[in-house]
Amino acid sequence: MFFERFYDTDLAQASYMIGCQKTGACLVIDPTRNTQPYLDRAAREKLRVTHVTETHIHADYLSGSRELAAQTGAQLLLSDEGGADWTYGFAAQKLHHGDRFMIGNIRVEVRHTPGHTPESLSFLVTDTPRGDTPVLYFTGDFVFVGDIGRPDLLDEAAGGVDTRFAGAQQMFASLRDQFLTLPDGVQVWPGHGAGSACGKALGAVPTTTVGYERARAWWAPYVAAGDEQGFTAELLSGQPDAPLYYGRMKLQNKAGPALLGDVQALAHLSPNAVNAHVRAGGVLIDTRSKEAHQADAPQGSVNIPDGNTFETWSGWLLQPEDAAYVLLARDAAHAETLRRRLWMVGLDQVTGFVTSTDGLDTAPAQPFPAAELDQHDGALILDVRNKTEHQAGAIPSAQQLHAGRLAWHLDELPRDQEIVVHCQGGARSAAAASLLRAQGFHVSELAGGYDAYTRERDARTV
Repeated sequence: MFFERFYDTDLAQASYMIGCQKTGACLVIDPTRNTQPYLDRAAREKLRVTHVTETHIHADYLSGSRELAAQTGAQLLLSDEGGADWTYGFAAQKLHHGDRFMIGNIRVEVRHTPGHTPESLSFLVTDTPRGDTPVLYFTGDFVFVGDIGRPDLLDEAAGGVDTRFAGAQQMFASLRDQFLTLPDGVQVWPGHGAGSACGKALGAVPTTTVGYERARAWWAPYVAAGDEQGFTAELLSGQPDAPLYYGRMKLQNKAGPALLGDVQALAHLSPNAVNAHVRAGGVLIDTRSKEAHQADAPQGSVNIPDGNTFETWSGWLLQPEDAAYVLLARDAAHAETLRRRLWMVGLDQVTGFVTSTDGLDTAPAQPFPAAELDQHDGALILDVRNKTEHQAGAIPSAQQLHAGRLAWHLDELPRDQEIVVHCQGGARSAAAASLLRAQGFHVSELAGGYDAYTRERDARTV
């Protein structure tokens, strides 16, 4: 049996390839839209992608299952559990609890494990030439290392109303009746790792076992004692803000992500063309560091630095309904890489790139030091941290609005008042402030964020 884990560190998202080396068939679970790594790996191993599936209708990234199946001619297998509201809107073979299918000599058993979402499936894998005991369990957003999937995302980001309580009850039953009935030695391979917003305390280790989670997971004593009420209270408490682009991802993944097909190379645009693009309502994505952006911020630009959170922040701040995007990138290869990362969150309409600010309409956007906050009397102090961070300590009178929800609440912010944006240390607020600036708001930024504020406050009280 061949096995490979693919991991996107930005989205903290894992996908998997399981292959039968004797027959050359392989299955890909939860692929992203950048399908080339799966195609390359299959070719190196002399495997054919014959089956593609996913564990549930994803919310944090745009699925590549449909894309990969279309490219390879593979059989697409998707959940038909969870009721009519959770049925995929495009053609696929439907999967139900208890179904089994073969990837060569590898047996895959389908288990319906609702809780995180109503249609959620897990896949129990047995390498039949080596026996009848299952060896691998692909749990998606059901069970993570040290945590379980949050049941409140449908309420938080997808328009649900109090679905979290039914989800928590389903999660409790799935753990009791599905997960804990498996042998301790079964390896658990989840859909996310540390940093994902699909749980509140995900571990950084890529895998665990049924036995380890039975012995060590926070939820195990509640399930063992039959304490559903205590389990629900603990599961729902302290969950972080859910970025609102998750709702868009849910809808697109359910209906069927657009197929990318053959993709043309991005055009290298002139400064005049970029200035005209912005004047026409387009957006320039400035992928430089926040310091470089603040020194000469191009008009109409949103600063999303190329780094470990580029995809996440793009999902937070940008929307497909916006006009087409242009990238400020190092070179053509860099622009193409970033373009593919934007595919992950459904931002497909990138039309070109520019490599320098020379000739662009720019202006400095330097943040001010915490010692000068008093000089901004009358400004709206906008805290773009998580609600749990804000509750732990905040600037007096500050209004909290998580950066991942900012783009959906612009009409609630004043256009006739200065807005002072801050986060904890300055990274998140730089991106958020750039979005507001591009949207025409009067924006200032607190250098060093809440950390700098508390240092200045404490120094004044000594």
